[in-house]
Amino acid sequence: MTNQKRPDKRRKKRNRLIFRTIILSVLLVAVVYALVSNLNKEDTNVDAGDPAPDFKLQQINENDELETVQLSDLEGKGVMLNFWATYCKPCEAEMPYMEKLYKEYENKGIEIVAVSLDFNKLVINRFIDKYDLTFPVAHDTTEEVMNLYKVGPIPSSFFISPEGEIVEVVDGALTLDKLEGYLKQIQPE
Repeated sequence: MTNQKRPDKRRKKRNRLIFRTIILSVLLVAVVYALVSNLNKEDTNVDAGDPAPDFKLQQINENDELETVQLSDLEGKGVMLNFWATYCKPCEAEMPYMEKLYKEYENKGIEIVAVSLDFNKLVINRFIDKYDLTFPVAHDTTEEVMNLYKVGPIPSSFFISPEGEIVEVVDGALTLDKLEGYLKQIQPE
């Protein structure tokens, strides 16, 4: 009997060693991938002080008319460019603040453009109706603009001066006070 137990013990030890080696290898590959990804990201971020990359997107509207939003058409205005999605609770929380301040700051030369990263146009329309949004809502169906701005977490907002320079980049939801402070920074003189 002792001869049978020894091969089982050896087999179990060998299997544990193989299993641990596989786990260690997978973890090592994951760490290397994360490091390489972060190195590439740091070199390509769009930051405050950079010129805002131009883009052109279809605007979501009730009539299904083909209207577009192009950043270069808004030159001379301060622009809040907000990346969001209907499934994002922090995005949903800041939308009423954006709507409230849009009504006040639109006449002061500020434009808010909300870029939806949703796949379904119907859910975007329902969201617009739910919050009675009046600012332009664009649909980034291919994530081209999201990638152009190197958006990570959502919501993410880019505050752009009337000259087209990014003044501030904010990851995460904004409170009413903070949002108003950023809008004041990009208000034309």
